[in-house]
Amino acid sequence: MPYARNLSGIEIRGNAKDWWGKARTTFERGTEPVVGAVMSFRATRGMPLGHVAVVSDVVTDREVVVNHANWHRNKVSLKMGVKDVSKNNDWTLVRVESQPGRYGSFYPVNGFIYPNVDG
Repeated sequence: MPYARNLSGIEIRGNAKDWWGKARTTFERGTEPVVGAVMSFRATRGMPLGHVAVVSDVVTDREVVVNHANWHRNKVSLKMGVKDVSKNNDWTLVRVESQPGRYGSFYPVNGFIYPNVDG
């Protein structure tokens, strides 16, 4: 989480699975990806602490590029594609590019946490 916190400027502490709830009173949240937003992955059996990734590019309305740490143990992964595969095109279910051009399992997502922008 320190990587996502430093990259996005979103000052939330604790496990990734808790970021969505903790962001509720301090940060805007939503279902639309924007550069600099944190994608909040839900906890799953295979990923019990959840996961967070920072959007670095919006490719289409159903594909983004993210930077994140520990998708591969103890490594930072840059420019990894993420595809929205949700039924309603609302970013609640995604597939992540685990290897270049190869998208893996399905992962549930809470949504996006947007960094505060000072006027």
